[in-house]
Amino acid sequence: MSLVASLAACSPSEGSTDSSADGGAGATTAEDGTLLIYSGRNENLVEPLLEQLEDAVGVAVEVRYASTSELAAQLLEEGDASDADIFFGQDAGALGALAKAGMLAELDGSVTDLVPEAYRDSDGRWVATSGRARVLAYDPEQVPEIEEITVIDQILDPEYAGTVGYAPSNASFHAFVTALRVERGEDGARQWLEDFAAQDPQAYENNNAVLDAVDGGQVALGLINHYYWFQKVAELGEDEVSAEIHFLDNDDPGALVNVAGAGVLASTDMPEAAAAAIAFLLSDDAQRFFADETAEYPVVEGITSSTFDLEPLAELDAHQIDLNDLDSLDETLALLDEVGLT
Repeated sequence: MSLVASLAACSPSEGSTDSSADGGAGATTAEDGTLLIYSGRNENLVEPLLEQLEDAVGVAVEVRYASTSELAAQLLEEGDASDADIFFGQDAGALGALAKAGMLAELDGSVTDLVPEAYRDSDGRWVATSGRARVLAYDPEQVPEIEEITVIDQILDPEYAGTVGYAPSNASFHAFVTALRVERGEDGARQWLEDFAAQDPQAYENNNAVLDAVDGGQVALGLINHYYWFQKVAELGEDEVSAEIHFLDNDDPGALVNVAGAGVLASTDMPEAAAAAIAFLLSDDAQRFFADETAEYPVVEGITSSTFDLEPLAELDAHQIDLNDLDSLDETLALLDEVGLT
């Protein structure tokens, strides 16, 4: 419980059915009542989609919005007494915490098999609904050698001292550090962070601010998620954005792909409607919604964006760990505080 409570204190919010391959759109259930979704995804983003979900599932839907970490902490406190039926989160760490606590039901294989193994729980307790990749934003004038940077350790070179931007309070940065801990152990992660802190990195409020700083030439490099760049280019036009993004090698934690995802609460009294709702989030229409509205990667094969030039997730040079392991955020936050990067 303390793990997700720490998340809540530090992470921003972004808050028998027909399960056919198209995600169950148009499915109805025989259940009565209201399906309650705890959504850590931003209301401005997903409200239109969840309104479609209500029509697809055929029951009334109520949504409770807050940060992903706050809602996960609330669910751990509520336990089996929770009224929630579905948890829809923006971070795999929170999903992993609920799965490890035994609070998520096993999903049907017809649903989980729609998503690649790397982006679903190995026991079928949650599935990704969209993906986002860690990248380096860079100023081409300051970093003409960008193609030579293939691993995150290279930004520790003395030539980049004082020129790297990051968002210390952002959940995506925390997830990267957690992946670093999982990959390299506590000592290895601490060494990297101490070396990074010694580089005098420039702290910003969020990923958008980091990207703006790179775009304006205030810093040469920035640690962000891919979709911030795509959204900025879509808003301003590619000719008006000088910053570009660079993907690291897939054997490096700097290329982590994290996910938003969903699971059904084991305590639900509406299992059919909840299962249909998860299937809907993997339907073609829902997957295109994520791809077109936020430039997130669809997790269902064959779905592309009509708005953004996104490489298919299967072709992305991505780095993966067991995403459930991103739940060890208490230790990550403690380590960041210890090395002075909070």
